[in-house]
Amino acid sequence: MVTHVPAEDEGDERGALLAFLDEQRGGIRRALFGLTEEQARTRPSASELSLGGLLKHVAETEQGWVARARREPPAVRRDPSNWHESFRLTDDETVAARLAYWERVAAGTEELIRSAPSLNDTFPLPPDPWFPPEGRVSLRWLCLHLIRETARHAGHADIIRESLDGKTAFELVAEAGTPA
Repeated sequence: MVTHVPAEDEGDERGALLAFLDEQRGGIRRALFGLTEEQARTRPSASELSLGGLLKHVAETEQGWVARARREPPAVRRDPSNWHESFRLTDDETVAARLAYWERVAAGTEELIRSAPSLNDTFPLPPDPWFPPEGRVSLRWLCLHLIRETARHAGHADIIRESLDGKTAFELVAEAGTPA
């Protein structure tokens, strides 16, 4: 598990961080609202990004980081030979299945953050060349990193959705009847 570092009082910091993360997840879920499988796979710009691909990427990324914090291997190991596959749905993958998977990942994230003795608890970074040797990060860093990663891609999702059918986030909130 993680290495415990005592904290004086975290207040409701955990709840706030998890709420911000879920708000950003909602931006990606909302961008997919009402689309067909074909539309979710469409790449309407010069980019290779599709909404289905973004969904797959953020779910895999979140799962991978939570697994690292638990000192487990990620469910899917990505390297330069298969990195591109993390940004596209394969023929046998569906948006509904990926959304369900992401819900399970999100529940695992919440369980980890809520059950940890402290957000100051740390875990080692993987021995990848882009991380400092023997680097460690806290669970607080993990939450902030996941918020940043998901928010970045939620912005991409807004642009892709608007390119597909002109619908903006505000219109989609009204149609879906929920901010998430």
